[in-house]
Amino acid sequence: MAVLSQALDGIRPMVEARDRRAAMHERASEFVARAFISALFVLLASKIGAEFATTGHLTGLLLLVSELLVVVLTVVRRPAAVVDRALATRIVSGISIVGVYFIRPIGEALLPDVVTACISGAGLLVIITGKLTLGRSFGLLPANRGVVCRGIYTVVRHPIYAGYLVTHAAFLLAHPTAWNIALLVVSDLALLVRAVYEERTLALDAEYTDYMSRVRWRVIPGAF
Repeated sequence: MAVLSQALDGIRPMVEARDRRAAMHERASEFVARAFISALFVLLASKIGAEFATTGHLTGLLLLVSELLVVVLTVVRRPAAVVDRALATRIVSGISIVGVYFIRPIGEALLPDVVTACISGAGLLVIITGKLTLGRSFGLLPANRGVVCRGIYTVVRHPIYAGYLVTHAAFLLAHPTAWNIALLVVSDLALLVRAVYEERTLALDAEYTDYMSRVRWRVIPGAF
């Protein structure tokens, strides 16, 4: 027994050191994610603010409100029980996030600003409702921070992504340049792949697999 006790005493510091390193790594990852999103938001805000000062268009400001909520929820989110940190997941998530911050609010609108603002507003309402319902379970990488299956999440499993598709479509109607189209098409395709990756992680939880059986569609009712 004495030998076993000595062995355990020798292992315990190594386990504690490993746990401390893991905790430090998680805190560092959280800090980098928050700093990255905040920096991108400042970039987007400067572009859209300058565009609004010049044109008075409302569409970009609505998009800005949505992205501000991303910053806030990234700061207050709860720790994840499981996180998918695979390289492919990071790349897809990064593409789905970064693209929107480099769109340019330029080009001749295809529809009056009031129309695109209404479409964007509808998408924004879905996004904000989804984010507020998700609350501290919000995250950037696929993770399980608690399964949410109430409210707007009874319609589709990823209502925030559905709202983004609507809002991005409105932005393209207001600013239909080749640059914006290319960025948002690639970004939104990555967004759909990201939804699949998220469900791969969440499906490890029996509560989520039950939720998937009750709510059929991921993002687009009747299609995906």
